Amino acid sequence: MTESTSQTKIFLTGATGYIGGSVLDRLLHHPSADTFAITVFTRSAEKAKLLEESFGVKAVVGTHADHDKLEALAEESHVVFSCADADDLPAIEAILRGLRKRHASIGDLPIFIHTSGTGVISEPAKGMFASETVYSDLNVEQIKSIPPTALHRNVDLAIVDADIQGYALTYIILPSTIYGLATGPLVDAGISNPQSIQIPNIIRASIDRKQGGVVGLGKALWPDVHIDDVADLYIVLFDAITRDNKGIGHGWEGFYFGENGEHSWYDISKSISVAFVELGIGGTDSPTCFTTEELIKYWGSEDKGNYSGSNSRCRADRGRSIGWKPTKTTTDMLKSIKPEVELLWKKAQAGGGVKLSSSR
Repeated sequence: MTESTSQTKIFLTGATGYIGGSVLDRLLHHPSADTFAITVFTRSAEKAKLLEESFGVKAVVGTHADHDKLEALAEESHVVFSCADADDLPAIEAILRGLRKRHASIGDLPIFIHTSGTGVISEPAKGMFASETVYSDLNVEQIKSIPPTALHRNVDLAIVDADIQGYALTYIILPSTIYGLATGPLVDAGISNPQSIQIPNIIRASIDRKQGGVVGLGKALWPDVHIDDVADLYIVLFDAITRDNKGIGHGWEGFYFGENGEHSWYDISKSISVAFVELGIGGTDSPTCFTTEELIKYWGSEDKGNYSGSNSRCRADRGRSIGWKPTKTTTDMLKSIKPEVELLWKKAQAGGGVKLSSSR
């Protein structure tokens, strides 16, 4: 991809991840891809080489602790997609410093699209009850009322502040329970991660105990969204901004939930349990409650384990208002569980163990 003055300079973090890889895939196949000069950031020199040689993107090797690199790359870019760690405030501050410098030096008003998560509106429930509170991303006062101590919130507030100060247009996408195996050339090349975190972690813990597990009674509710649908949301938003940024909400009006349905945690654990029986893994077709000891064993602490028993309820009204049309539903999510169980069971049998991924 040759760079010219007419090209849109895009910087994307998280290219080797589940979300970031899916977004990058869509940018590479975008109708205007020839006008993009894309730079990505990765820890792997091997993947950086593959990205440059096979996909035509500039790949810089580094970690998110390399704040000078992040700042410099952001300063060079008109659009930044942040698809890595939603809680790495120092890394985000470095990107924001770069965007501030860009605005000050050349007068450009850069675009910052950040990945947060609906964990920001989660409420502890230990699986014992469903919350009645449902958030809409069109309700700005409701979004403003989220406590500063909430998960991801310190990063989200720093990003909104950049918009308020006027040196960047900021947008925050908040995916919910993402499911489905990511596909495409980046996955095929071994560059990006094809699997999510939340449901696979419950599956991994359940495999170790040979019985589907659930936190409490599993009554708490969460929204869900397919990886393809949420990746499409980034592109729908990107296209809307670049077409007419004055008509698209940003800053406090720039929160975009990613959801297309709602499930109870019991629904997920029940589907895992049924898959275990059908695949001959063991257990009964109804989940049993994770003990405190198991929550600590599998998630590192009781609090982290209870995250899969919290409530987080929202509606993606803002995304739909700009033309996002997700197609996969909660029924599709539940159907996707058995293939994931089968995949993770095979990995465990091959010696992969049950190491859980860090949760968003």
